[in-house]
Amino acid sequence: MVQAIVFLPLLGFLIAGLFGRVLGPRPSEIVTTGFLIIGAVLSWIVFFDVGFGRGAYTVKLAPWITSGALIVDWSLRIDTMTAVMLVVVNSVSALVHLYSIGYMHEDPARPRFFAYLSLFTFAMLMLVTADNLVQMFFGWEGVGLASYLLIGFWYEKPTAIAAAMKAFIVNRVGDFGFALGIFLVFVLTGSVGFDAVFAKVPEIAGLKFHFLGTDWNAVNLTCLLLFMGAMGKSAQFLLHTWLPDAMEGPTPVSALIHAATMVTAGVFMVARLSPLFEAAPNALAVVMFVGATTAFFAGTIGLVQNDIKRVIAYSTCSQLGFMFAALGAGAYSAGIFHLFTHAFFKALLFLGAGSVIHAMHHEQDIRRMGGLFKKIPFTGAMMLIGTLALTGFPLTAGYYSKDAIIESVYASHAGPWGYAFILLVVTAFMTSFYSWRLFFTTFAGPARWAGEGAHHDDHAHAHAHAAHDDHAHDDHGHGHGAHQPHESPLVMLVPLALLAFGALFAGIAFHDAFIGHGYEAFFKTALFTGKDNHVLHAMHDVPKWVVWSPFVMMVAGFALAWLFYIKSPELPGQLARSQPLLYDFLLNKWYFDELYDFLFVRPAKMLGRFLWKKGDGMVIDGLGPDGISARVVDVTNAVVRLQTGYVYHYAFAMLIGVAAFVTWTMFGGAH
Repeated sequence: MVQAIVFLPLLGFLIAGLFGRVLGPRPSEIVTTGFLIIGAVLSWIVFFDVGFGRGAYTVKLAPWITSGALIVDWSLRIDTMTAVMLVVVNSVSALVHLYSIGYMHEDPARPRFFAYLSLFTFAMLMLVTADNLVQMFFGWEGVGLASYLLIGFWYEKPTAIAAAMKAFIVNRVGDFGFALGIFLVFVLTGSVGFDAVFAKVPEIAGLKFHFLGTDWNAVNLTCLLLFMGAMGKSAQFLLHTWLPDAMEGPTPVSALIHAATMVTAGVFMVARLSPLFEAAPNALAVVMFVGATTAFFAGTIGLVQNDIKRVIAYSTCSQLGFMFAALGAGAYSAGIFHLFTHAFFKALLFLGAGSVIHAMHHEQDIRRMGGLFKKIPFTGAMMLIGTLALTGFPLTAGYYSKDAIIESVYASHAGPWGYAFILLVVTAFMTSFYSWRLFFTTFAGPARWAGEGAHHDDHAHAHAHAAHDDHAHDDHGHGHGAHQPHESPLVMLVPLALLAFGALFAGIAFHDAFIGHGYEAFFKTALFTGKDNHVLHAMHDVPKWVVWSPFVMMVAGFALAWLFYIKSPELPGQLARSQPLLYDFLLNKWYFDELYDFLFVRPAKMLGRFLWKKGDGMVIDGLGPDGISARVVDVTNAVVRLQTGYVYHYAFAMLIGVAAFVTWTMFGGAH
């Protein structure tokens, strides 16, 4: 069963990728989507079997690497952590596949798109089922490759190419730290297998390691390097710049990458390595600090964004910060719980946004929407459920998991817990505000779209062999004159309904297993907490004002959004004009792109141009093809001219040679 879950997406990728042109788009869609639906059903069976039944086990597939002391087997580690991720990855991916049948229905490259989706899913499954760090790194890099292919799917669109390259390069920065961390784990423990590494943690806890001219605590250094990889993959502060640009890919890609799979890989990795991080309190403090900073930072930017997908993208970045703050507090199960619930409501919001874009004929600017609830009521209702869950409305999925994180950070009293607690509470307010801003601006108020035409952003990619956009409709204005928004087809609405069910009930159904009395029976040995880590118990005893603070922030954010965008819609413009520096600062994303362009991109281009023109052109080519080799050619060309074919020329040359020889013998060789 487990082998089928992991390898069915790979089989779908091979069929659609190799034979898609022969089979055609529809068979490719059916095969890949069918395999993912089977995998999702089997994943839920494994989830209940492992979490509430027999517990963990390992499936050994084959020997892989044997090189001296390094022995790596290809194995599938099936425990509760894996089972949770299997459900998240396969459920969301199956629904994204199904949704894409409708969303991408007029794209000429559908077989390639579905092949990439299945490849992405397979790489993520390899990552979460890994039994050792090398196998995890294989899945880690596979996810990076597949995300590059998906973000740059519309490769004739320059912005998509740039976004794909940016995601690939920024992730390589983080992956460099991850690779160094894996190397250091092997140096310290002599193994990369999880069980062997975890068993050695007590022995290496006090060791020092000399790195960059300084003696470090070996476990702290290892965890910091590993966390660097998580920062890149999960778009944490300083390595976050690729995430909003990834919106250049098709909307289903945004849902897959930003909801359940790629961006949660870093959270999963830190939780998987909890025995290591438990022995590294300084590293956990860094994790909490970075997580809280990311949550606040991304929340401030989300306040002013106008692209419907970018608002949700920065929301993802912010919620990932919440997850890392929980991990830094030692509440690993709370972080994984938020990962689990977040997957449902964030995928719902992304796919709901895709349905809005579909209805608006590719319009993505929320300032050109409004009054859509009457036109697309089902999509509006689904977006409402996703918004309620994201803001933490009582009894929704986000209410249980996000509140648990805030309480656990307060209860931990470890690291920068005060700083993190304040930032997370403030971020809860901002999350509510920008979520309701998005909903009110899109679905409520007066219609701002009639007769304005469409702004082709998400799908303004021009296929040379197709005279239409992503999924243009001949029976509508298609951006020329007035058009009427219309509800999406059933194949796009069914995934929304299923995700909405998860967004409503995933929290109340599983909160006891993740963070309540059923924690130990559910996770068993999948997560490790040290003997001094009592945060899961302490979080239930925090003061009442701490418990109520996220709810108060949610209500305050809703009230302010209602005032700004329903009651007095002129206020946001007045506020922006009164604070132009702050508004531009947030609108331009704290100028990180410009800063990185100045510090890294331009110097790298200057260095590359110097090495190209001076190093390669002047030195290498000057000494090589244009230098020594060119002179050799000149000499041989001159020598060739001596071969005239006339006997008297050769006789004359021989005579000169004899004369030279006699002269040398007379004056140089008579000693």
